[in-house]
Amino acid sequence: MELSSLMNLVCKNFMDQITIQPMRTIKAGVSRMVKNKLKIDMTPMVDLGFLLISFFIFTTQINKPTAMNLNMPIDGPPMPTAKSKTITFLMSGNNKLFYYAGQGEDAIKNNLVSLITYDEKNGMGKIIREKQVQLARLGIDKKELMVLIKPAKESIYKNAVDALDEMTINGVTRYAIVKPDLPDLKWLEKNE
Repeated sequence: MELSSLMNLVCKNFMDQITIQPMRTIKAGVSRMVKNKLKIDMTPMVDLGFLLISFFIFTTQINKPTAMNLNMPIDGPPMPTAKSKTITFLMSGNNKLFYYAGQGEDAIKNNLVSLITYDEKNGMGKIIREKQVQLARLGIDKKELMVLIKPAKESIYKNAVDALDEMTINGVTRYAIVKPDLPDLKWLEKNE
């Protein structure tokens, strides 16, 4: 037999036993990663999402904004109040606050109008608490105190809100926001 036919016979017998796999090109120094199929179970993530949504809905229902109730009197004739139970606060346009006890005309004539601040400890709050103590010493309930708040046209909204806050803080149940009288306006013009 010829050498070439012998080679063909040997190759044919060996080739039947060998399975040839497709050739992969391998680059030098690079190993191939085996990629497995990754399956992620999203059920716990969906549960967490619904828990967070329900938590935020619940907390927004709890934190409702609070508002101050303001009862305004109906129009009608003025209601007289006792001089000993009344304090009046005059608000000017320059963030100044003045107060007097009793009636305005008497306080202006006797120069009893005083300059104070909106401060709770040393200003408006202190004056209200002192008047409440004074009424208690006379045997009058502190809820009988009547506070008149008279803002001038130039006064700012923040000052009126601060004054109303002081009424709430100090437990004043009888107060009113009224227009300043003519003597009050004249006094404010002179002393601003």
